[in-house]
Amino acid sequence: MSASSDLSSASGSTPDAASAAGGAIDRVLDTRGLSCPMPILKAKKALNDLDPGQVLQVLATDPGATKDFEYFCRHTGHRLMESTESGGEYVFLIRRRD
Repeated sequence: MSASSDLSSASGSTPDAASAAGGAIDRVLDTRGLSCPMPILKAKKALNDLDPGQVLQVLATDPGATKDFEYFCRHTGHRLMESTESGGEYVFLIRRRD
């Protein structure tokens, strides 16, 4: 997995709704078992329900989700704070744009 300047990678970590890169996770969205475009569509809806600055954690199993979320965040202004993969499960932390 490659990381961009907006990403920090920590492999082998377990998703934890108590903290996200030093802050709170405001909502967890489980899209495991869904394939493109459903994880992105569900994340878009969940982000619209959050206040600016809040953090969404997305759980996914679609191997294409990493590139999809990088593209989605780059083009919508949301910040992809973290992207990790462990055992075929992907975890994304996305901060809603201001």
